[in-house]
Amino acid sequence: MADFILTSDWHLRESTPRCRTDDFWEAQWKKVQFVSALQAEHECPVLHSGDLFHHWKPSPHLLTTAIEKLPNDFFTIYGQHDLPQHNWELRYKSGIHTLERAGRITVIESHEYVELPAGGPTIGIEGCSWKQEPHLPDCSILLWHKMVWQGKRLWPGQTDPSAVAILKKYKDYDLILTGDNHKPFVEEYQGRLLVNPGSLMRQSASQVDHLPRVYLYYGDTNTVEPVYIPIESDVVSRAHLERSEERDNRISAFIEKIKGDWDTELDFEANLEKFFKTHDISYPVKEICNKALDHE
Repeated sequence: MADFILTSDWHLRESTPRCRTDDFWEAQWKKVQFVSALQAEHECPVLHSGDLFHHWKPSPHLLTTAIEKLPNDFFTIYGQHDLPQHNWELRYKSGIHTLERAGRITVIESHEYVELPAGGPTIGIEGCSWKQEPHLPDCSILLWHKMVWQGKRLWPGQTDPSAVAILKKYKDYDLILTGDNHKPFVEEYQGRLLVNPGSLMRQSASQVDHLPRVYLYYGDTNTVEPVYIPIESDVVSRAHLERSEERDNRISAFIEKIKGDWDTELDFEANLEKFFKTHDISYPVKEICNKALDHE
């Protein structure tokens, strides 16, 4: 039996991402129910490291469904998507706050002491929401909504720390659970772990090969085991990106077409008339332009 289920970045939403061709609403709740069933099987808490919702203000329908379907014993922190204007002081306005007041989740704003299943020991868990820094070395587990990477930086000039750098800096934690980076990975350093579970759903075309997962955590050995969540194939499309690329190519071609060796004047109407004379512009387009000038 696991001590905790580790997860992050669910980004629950009512809208459908442009890349999805299936019933996204149904798909996301199937995954939530999978985690709920896993939680019931192990009878252990779920630790979630931020961005439960895709937007801080979920619709009543989304909020009601979350109340009905979220796993029990659910501990979380605030990601930037959970905070109005990304502002910690405005968290009382958020859907996360509503869930907490409804008794469906526990938000760790500082720290919690959680008793493990089957009469196990009590574990200190520190929660660091977005833009916060750890400061409680007496806790053995850290939940942190922090962009962390493994292997190579995600983009040129990235200043966020690597997973191994985090483990070297914060030596008091046996387990650090991070969120914000949607790519899953596990980093180990001197017997301590940093787990970044990645996103629950594939919400962009770049995630076509992403395999959503949660991790089972075993405190006695300080180890984790991935549990892959069932997904449907061929439901993530790149068609919208291809259409966007075609549009960009048309715009680029148009810009190149209108480039020419003709002198401009300070008079906009004179410049427009000169452009009409030097380019093959259809009469309806000219009429629209002239009407716009008359309107002005």
